[in-house]
Amino acid sequence: MKLFWLLLLLMCSLKASAVDVVIHNLDALTTKGQKTVATWVNQSLKKTQNTLGPLQQSTLPIYLKPQYFAFEPVPWASVKRNNPDGLELHIDRYASLNAFTKDWTLYHELSHLYLPLLPYSGFWLSEGFASYMQNVIMRNSGVISQAQFVQRLNAGFERARLQTKTKQQPLNKLSSDMWQQRAQQRVYWSGAAFFVEADLALHKQGKSVAAIIKQYQLCCRAARTSAKTLIKELDKLSRSSIFTTLYAQYNTRTDFPVITKTQLNTL
Repeated sequence: MKLFWLLLLLMCSLKASAVDVVIHNLDALTTKGQKTVATWVNQSLKKTQNTLGPLQQSTLPIYLKPQYFAFEPVPWASVKRNNPDGLELHIDRYASLNAFTKDWTLYHELSHLYLPLLPYSGFWLSEGFASYMQNVIMRNSGVISQAQFVQRLNAGFERARLQTKTKQQPLNKLSSDMWQQRAQQRVYWSGAAFFVEADLALHKQGKSVAAIIKQYQLCCRAARTSAKTLIKELDKLSRSSIFTTLYAQYNTRTDFPVITKTQLNTL
């Protein structure tokens, strides 16, 4: 078994549901660390695909940036848009598999890969989708409970509601300038609220955002597109006007919506 792992890790490559995961800089870790990170990445991809469906790319490059001093398992990460898309992960080289598994960051970044690159004005959609789906994936795979799912979403909404008091620009304008404005809480969680409301409406029809995104991967996923084109595709797949209606409400809104814990608990 030890020999099997050594051979696997020396190749710096894993395969999960037809996606070859190539982990760059894995040899910067100890043998134990290599096994931990490889297992974590593979398991996280599997959990994500269980919720959102097979990732529609043959190879997934992961670029590791191990750190010696970190206060959390994954202090920073980002999507590297390319052909194929990949992820850059800054990690605590000493974190345990349990700590990595309970961290939300990788689920968030993997979720990003299910939507195309949008213009800055539409980043509230992409960041909102990833912020919502990280919690759906973790709940669906048993990493967090339903109660924790509700608590985490509600806490994010409260932070956004508080920041909205001082960041009152239209959402699409703030989205284009969120780094300079330090408005990530309002932008990310307003986007998450959009997808929560979409899910609440879809559930009444026996559908879900995750199910629509699965279909989107198979028919319409592009490398990049406009927010309006994405929204139209999702409406077409859901055979509804749910996404278009919500987009009209959210894209230029200056307030934060009211979504209760009771509503969240029905998801």
